[in-house]
Amino acid sequence: MDTQSATAKRSHAVCLPAPYQSHIGAMLKLAKLLYSKGFYVSFVNTEYNHRRLLTSRGTRALDGFPGFRFLTIPDGLPPSDGDTSQDGNAMCDAVRYNMSAPFSDLISNLNNTASSSDVPPVTCIFTDGHMSFATNDAAQEFGIPNIHFWPIPACAFMGLKHYQTLREKGLAPLKDTSYLSNGYLDTVIDWIPGMKGIKLWDLPTFLRTTDPDDVLFNFSIDLAEEANKASAMIFHTFDALESDVLNALSSMYPRVFAIGPLSLHINKLVKEESPPQSFDCNLWREDTECLRWLSTKEPNSVLYVNFGSIAVLTREELIEFAMGLANSKHPFLWIIRPDLVRGDSAVLPLEFIEETKGRRMFASWCSQEAVLNHLSIGGFLTHCGWNSMIESVCAGVPMICWPSFGDQRTNCTYACSKWEIGLELSGVVKREEVERLVKELFDGDKGKQMKERIAEWKKLAEEATDPNGSSSINFDNLLNELLT
Repeated sequence: MDTQSATAKRSHAVCLPAPYQSHIGAMLKLAKLLYSKGFYVSFVNTEYNHRRLLTSRGTRALDGFPGFRFLTIPDGLPPSDGDTSQDGNAMCDAVRYNMSAPFSDLISNLNNTASSSDVPPVTCIFTDGHMSFATNDAAQEFGIPNIHFWPIPACAFMGLKHYQTLREKGLAPLKDTSYLSNGYLDTVIDWIPGMKGIKLWDLPTFLRTTDPDDVLFNFSIDLAEEANKASAMIFHTFDALESDVLNALSSMYPRVFAIGPLSLHINKLVKEESPPQSFDCNLWREDTECLRWLSTKEPNSVLYVNFGSIAVLTREELIEFAMGLANSKHPFLWIIRPDLVRGDSAVLPLEFIEETKGRRMFASWCSQEAVLNHLSIGGFLTHCGWNSMIESVCAGVPMICWPSFGDQRTNCTYACSKWEIGLELSGVVKREEVERLVKELFDGDKGKQMKERIAEWKKLAEEATDPNGSSSINFDNLLNELLT
């Protein structure tokens, strides 16, 4: 077979993440797995995030290597040289109205140059489910499979899928703001398949609006509708963790595959010396000094605190968290992004600085998986983003959960009530509760039970990604269906 024929026969996956840190990271893991399976990979970021990555990783960081390259499309938003996550409402509109045509042009250009280069024609698209508006038209136009990848748990997607029914039943949007606090959100929704006993409160938070035209609420409804156009749906979870919901989804969509945790797949399938192991896509520059600091601490003694890439705190919340951590007397590593505090700088009280001397470490960003897997880490105070939670499961680290918005509310409910690996911090942050929960996690009976429980889930996650495990089989079945 000549080189051109071999190139034409090679599968070529175009991977498009949603333009946020956690989504980019999850899609990159999936892209690395596809590459390890022999796919040619084109990884597509928005121009805005491509620039941010070059700033944080270095000017040559996205050069790629044979068979794996980074491309861009515009998002259609006003030009900006900022180093923060873009506005959620504006991004929803951009995905709906601005990105479909540029993405189709990209697919067309890749196919047009395939005959005169070593790049094979595009054979499939892996799109973040939140970006389906940008890719469904292109998949139909070029007649190629479009796989929707959901970097959220199946339970959160199931909640979003039933927003339309909630609207038809008059349960959402809310009648007025009093419904946020009058007990209405405690209404049990007993008709969502696979989610027995779930309450309105537990569902993704975009339904907590009083505006029937709310952008995020309606965007979520339309995303669930767009999922019907997917060739397949894959979730960053594993069968044992969400069997009831996954079984229910499998009866609603023709092809549903749980393929996580992706990081465990990579550890087993991608060789250490392989090119994909040498790069990452963090939008902020990583601080490595914190890992050296962790190595000076006792095993299972340090609390890791990170509220993710989007969540923001008020000045009052920052102080309450700080003083709660100080009063707990436990050492901690706290990731404080430059934009963590809403409309203010992250200035901490002098009392806190004095009290925590010698047992605290700050960083603006870090390699989270490296931190969670460090022997000194004994707990994780998290905003409940799904990437963070699945990485915590893989590391066997129990959590204190303080959900911010969206799917994080659902993730928290499942972690604390169903999987029994988290302690929930109430919405209004009080230093006394922060102190109490940190002490309970490290020293209490509940904390001990959580450590045992998350060790069990970690073992099941490892088994799912073994060669004959459920996630490995699901991933191979997905690829076999695509290739045939």
